[in-house]
This record gives sequence, structure tokens and C-alpha cells, in this order.
Amino acid sequence: MTRDQLWSGLGLVGPLQARVGGALPRGVGGVSIDTRTLEPGDLFFAIKGDASDGHDFVSAAFAKGAAAAVVDEAHADALAGGGPLLIVRDTLAAMQRLGVAARERTQARIIAVTGSAGKTSTKEALRTALSHFGATHASAASYNNHWGVPLSLARMPSTSRFGVFEIGMNHAGEITPLVAMVRPHIAIVTNVAPVHLEHFASVAAIAEAKGEIFSGLAKGGVALINRDIAEYPILERSARLSPAGHIVSFGGSAAADARLLDVSPEGEGSRVRADIFGREISFRLGAPGLHLAMNAMAVLAACKAAGVALDEAAAALAEFAAPAGRGARHTLHTKKGVFTLIDESYNANPASMRAALALAGSTATGAHGRRIAALGDMLELGPESPRLHAELAEAVFENGVDLVFAAGPMMKRLYDALPAERQGAWRDSSAELEPLLLAEVDAGDVIVVKGSNGSRMGPIVAALKQRFAPQAADATEQA
Repeated sequence: MTRDQLWSGLGLVGPLQARVGGALPRGVGGVSIDTRTLEPGDLFFAIKGDASDGHDFVSAAFAKGAAAAVVDEAHADALAGGGPLLIVRDTLAAMQRLGVAARERTQARIIAVTGSAGKTSTKEALRTALSHFGATHASAASYNNHWGVPLSLARMPSTSRFGVFEIGMNHAGEITPLVAMVRPHIAIVTNVAPVHLEHFASVAAIAEAKGEIFSGLAKGGVALINRDIAEYPILERSARLSPAGHIVSFGGSAAADARLLDVSPEGEGSRVRADIFGREISFRLGAPGLHLAMNAMAVLAACKAAGVALDEAAAALAEFAAPAGRGARHTLHTKKGVFTLIDESYNANPASMRAALALAGSTATGAHGRRIAALGDMLELGPESPRLHAELAEAVFENGVDLVFAAGPMMKRLYDALPAERQGAWRDSSAELEPLLLAEVDAGDVIVVKGSNGSRMGPIVAALKQRFAPQAADATEQA
């Protein structure tokens, strides 16, 4: 199937500030920085990363059908003749310029999302809802940093009606240049939590950094803030000092403009009752969890601000499914029956860890089943890390988690804070923990897996899915 043209060949030269080596392509259908996912007709940017240099993969890009490659002057001569080249001084800066050009040419309503947790799921819920009203472009995966944001912008078709962009940060000052490229009409802060404390003096300082997202708002835009968090006044002050024309809040607070009234489990999702700008509505959310229902308030407030029908947007959220690594559910098979795996393995901080434990607590077990948490270290928490890990014991008790399998030196603090009957096993690494957890799994269990990316809890999810895949169970029964 032929893709629509994303950029014409001539239309690339100006924004990239490039000189052309070889025959200029008529156009490109996409933008890529990774040959593993590149599609024929894509424009390939040779970006220099921490571990590799994209210039080493230009030949592979052309072999896979790239229409052209953006390379720097230092590599141009060596790469000449392999395919059409767009030669620039700095490839990342060129991609940023292309992203800015994409923003300038679009008539889409643009929404930007940041927060200590929930950015990606909120972005995906917005994509789900807004797609019912027109062509919606959104960041892929968690492309929210200095290369992910301009790449996501550069990929936005000119015909988009809506654009949704995730914006992240590890240090103060990182959001400002990213949101300046995105220039959203609506900017959302999902929450503020003790994350990246290695780089911040306090949670208040994190809130200040998150508030940078309002600095890039289009004049008269909407600042959308979680009303329930203690740092709300800090974010509100940032919004008042920004180009925002409206400040809107969401949460469970009676003062919230978009207020969550009630949430209850319904099948594989939730039944949600809410008050959105004074109007009570009830709808089904396709994924379970209080945290997702809370962020749905931000989604509906943003949809209302974007000018779409509230009832239709709410109804569309029945189609929302939690992304992989962020609450995705899998029904897996043992010889005795099925169990539920909740994949929360993509990153962790104290707020998202508590939300994952609450999700496990609200999930019904099978007969004689247990709630089991496999948890890896939360990273970048600085001197507060031991305390923040140990305090998770409260959430373990509150949510009826029966056994904890813990990986990493910091998660040992949680493990040691638990009574013996709730201690599954502790090991220094997830690889050492994996066989112990797999040996413990039984029919009826609910297992949640979570940890920071550096804790490598994802392979545990993969091992569970491989060992207990439905087809493997069926083959065993037939034998």
C-alpha cells in the first residue's frame, strides 16, 4: 500500500538548511532514525546517540528503501554515491528545524502532556478519543525527549486535525525548548511526584520544572492541572505567568473543573462517573485503575477545550487499552488454569508504583489465587531512595498483596520492611529473581511486574508470557 507523501523533496531543503548530494527524491512518506523500523520511502536521519552513530547505518537505511538520508558534513564524502543525501552541519538541529516547520504548516489543534507519571497513557487516551473526530497524530511510544519531540513533530502530516505530544524531562530547563517547538493550544500536567530526585532539591523544584510546559502555550491557550496534588499552587502560578488564557483543573477535589465522582471495575475496564464543567456523565473506560480514571478527567477536559463533543469523546474511551508496559493485561495458562499478568514494567517512581499496586489490589483473583508483586528498583531518587522504597510497604498492605518478589539493592529496603509471610524472594538482579517467580506462579494468581527501566523487569514479563503462553498450555493438554 502506497503511503501519502509526508514531505516533498523540495519541501525538505529549506527547513533542513541542507545542500543536496545526488538526485533529490520526489518526496518521502515518513521520517526515521532507526533502520530496524524504517519503511521504504522514509527519510533517514543519521542521529548521533550515546551508544551509536546513525551515520554507521546509512547504507543499511538505503538497503531497506530509504528515499534519502540526512547526514552531516563530516560524513558526506564517505557516504556519497549510496543514495540521495541531504547534507547539514548538525543532523539533530536539522531534525528540530523540520519539526518546527511541521508545526508551522499545520492547522491542527495541538495538545502537550507532561507529568511524573501517566504521560504515555494519557497521550494514548487522547489519541483514542480525538481520532473519532478527525485525523489525529500522536507521539510514538514515549518519544518525549530532545530527539523524540522533534521526530514526532516532523512525522505529523499536514492534514492532521489534532496533534498530541508527550514531553518529558530529567533536569530543570529541559521542557522549555521542547514545548517551544510544539507550541500547544492545551498543555496538561498529569501529576508531580518524587522522580529524578538525584537532579532536584525537592518535589517543589520538580513542579517548577513541570510548569515549564505552560511557557510554550499558544497565546490564550489552556493550562490543565491536577487539582489534587500538593504542588497545584506552584503549577497554577507558572500557568498565570504564561501565555495561557484559561486555567482548568481536574481530579477528585470538589474544586476541580473536571471531577472524578466514582470509579468501579467493569469487566476488563472501569465504569466511571464524572462531573465535567458542571455536567455529570457516565462512561466506560477500556482499562482498569483509579489512576487511569483520574487521567481520563484530563482527557475529557482537553477534548472539551479542543472543541469536540464531550459525550462522543467519553464514549470513545471504551476503546482505550493500557499500553504495553503500562498496565497491559495478559491472561496466561498454567496446567491447573489461568492467571492474570499486569505488565507495568516500563519505568517506575513512587507514585506510579503505588498506582500499580492499587491496580493489582483492585483486580479479582481466581479461586485460591494470590496477588503477587514483582518489583525492581526505582532509580534516580537520590538520598531519599531507601526511605521511598521502604514506604511502599504501606501500599503492599493496603492493596492486599500477598507476596513480593523484589530485585535490586534499593528494593531490598521494601522486602525487609515486610513480614515473612509476604516475602516471596529477593535477589540482587531481575535475572536472578526470574526463575524464582516463574516457579511460584499458580492458577488464579494476579501478578504485577514493575520497576525502573534500568532494573530490567521487562524480561520477566517476556519470560512469563513465553512460559505460560496459551498455545503452550493447549499443546500440553492435548498431549
